[in-house]
Amino acid sequence: MKKLSYTNGASNIPLLGETIDENLRKTVAKFPNNDALISVHQHYRATYTEFYEQVTAVAKGLIALGVKSGDRVGIWSPNCYEWTLLQYATAKIGAIMVNINPAYRTSELIYVINQSGLSYIFSAIQFKTSHYKKMIEDAREFTDTLRKEVYW
Repeated sequence: MKKLSYTNGASNIPLLGETIDENLRKTVAKFPNNDALISVHQHYRATYTEFYEQVTAVAKGLIALGVKSGDRVGIWSPNCYEWTLLQYATAKIGAIMVNINPAYRTSELIYVINQSGLSYIFSAIQFKTSHYKKMIEDAREFTDTLRKEVYW
């Protein structure tokens, strides 16, 4: 019988031994009406109950797009509430979230897509002087794994 390794570095506090989704569900049960996520610049506020419902809706949307457990899902965006929803939703369905530096140029994006085997990318349309949508379109011809991009 195989034994899974378990280590948590230089600490006497053990790891939780639960998934991110399990931990979020426990938090929702304990603090359903407390604020879970606030994005002041986006005028967004969600309680743990609302946040979990939104995470579940995003996870269902990912599945409807064809995202499967083990798929690499990229996010290319400055800080925003969508980023956090996607982070929890990918964890919920077992996909691997790949964070892409908002300052990257097209050549760096191509490298990240190819190096990570990115299948899906969720992105802001632009940030500051970076036109992400155009950069993703330009990168497409140099990548084999990217199946779908979604913008907000």
